[in-house]
Amino acid sequence: MKTGRKINEECAVLGVSLLNDEAVGVAYNGLLTLQHRGQEGAGIAVVAEGNIICKKDTGLVSEVFAKEKLASFPSSVTAIGHTRYSTMGGNFRENVGPFVTEYLTGRIATAHNGNITNAKDLREMLEDCGLRFKATCDSEVVASLLAYRIVKEKDITKGIEKAVGELNGAFSLCIATADGHLFAVRDPDGFRPLCLGRSENGIIVASESCALDACGFEFLRDVEPGETVLIKDGEVVNSARANGEGKRDLGLCIFEYVYFARPDSVIDGLSVYEARLNMGMILSEEHPADADIVCGVPDSGLDAAIGYASASGLPLVNGFVKNRYIGRSFIYPTQDMRSSAVRLKLNPLRAGINGKRVVLVDDSIVRGTTSEKIVRNLKAAGAKEVHLRISSPPFLFTCRYGTDIDSMENLIANRMSLDGICRKIGADSLGYISIDGLKRSCVKCSISFCSACFTGEGDHGKIGKDALETVKFGSRYVRKPNGAAAVSRKG
Repeated sequence: MKTGRKINEECAVLGVSLLNDEAVGVAYNGLLTLQHRGQEGAGIAVVAEGNIICKKDTGLVSEVFAKEKLASFPSSVTAIGHTRYSTMGGNFRENVGPFVTEYLTGRIATAHNGNITNAKDLREMLEDCGLRFKATCDSEVVASLLAYRIVKEKDITKGIEKAVGELNGAFSLCIATADGHLFAVRDPDGFRPLCLGRSENGIIVASESCALDACGFEFLRDVEPGETVLIKDGEVVNSARANGEGKRDLGLCIFEYVYFARPDSVIDGLSVYEARLNMGMILSEEHPADADIVCGVPDSGLDAAIGYASASGLPLVNGFVKNRYIGRSFIYPTQDMRSSAVRLKLNPLRAGINGKRVVLVDDSIVRGTTSEKIVRNLKAAGAKEVHLRISSPPFLFTCRYGTDIDSMENLIANRMSLDGICRKIGADSLGYISIDGLKRSCVKCSISFCSACFTGEGDHGKIGKDALETVKFGSRYVRKPNGAAAVSRKG
């Protein structure tokens, strides 16, 4: 896992098919809106006069595409884009999407969000067929497999459908062909989001609907799990559904609603903002606190804090001032400065919390080190008590599908009891939302969920579990409850 307090997932994808030649500008603006899904690299590929031109590099979207580089693209009606967070392969240019792949009769560009669990086997198969690889990530394997199957099937659409049927794991894809076709593909489990938008100028495909809003497109619909959508000349011209045979019915990663997605997005029929409000309200029901005020940890804890305050009747207070200008360039030259990094980014607002009993709402606890520093800083700023409430259940398992969760040994919920976590963090009480409560928060979502990072198995439509999970660390086994978790250090 990368250093830092939050878990992440791999990438955002975007594609546009327009009636005018402004595809590059739309793709750039869309990627800026999706920057939260990946900050390590960005790329845009455009179709121009039967060719595909791709520019990409490590860095933020605005860093990779300075004004001069953006202007160097030719005018185009078709483009795809990618922002990257690396969970597979190192952070270097060759691993950034889109990937442009040449084959005997043409070229395709591919942008991928997710994690292919059989990438190693597919890569070995393709290498045996004579293909060579430059990158170390699974996205290049996807791109090469697509090109290989297009050649074998002698048809672009049939080749893509054949290749998609061989992929296991999580994948949302945007694929552009040299003749201007745009394909949008979502895996049969629907693990990662993908949606379509329309305007008078054409069609856009994006990982989140917030990109549609920012680019002036009206939300059309979500790409269905297992669906391949063909778009050409600014219109959806075909849609096909995979039978999904042999696939597991996991569903959307529920952490999209907890943390990954922007609150102004709507995913599979449910507003992310509404889901987070619901989480806070259910947290208040499951874990009330004898307190004076509620505050949220910026940014993803803020909406759940609003819900907690609304349901509990406690006033909502701005507990922190966030420094939004540190960015990736901030340097911590000494250990003391590294230890104070949390305060440099989130400084408690003393006037709002001094002498108060505070309910502090955050989205998750991974290792616990950052939560400990935040609680300590609140108390140093005068908070009388800090009652920590978490809008996700305890993390117990790693993820195979592209979510960058730390190793099981480093997850604090596997190393300590609930009381031990509370004491380590220094909170006066600690409460996690239950799995049942989290799912009830997202009940308006139109598909099922994957909650394997909390339960160790796929959801398969079940709501709540009473069983205890067994987790092994070396020769030691620990058992953790999957229901609502809370502890108080009082009494």
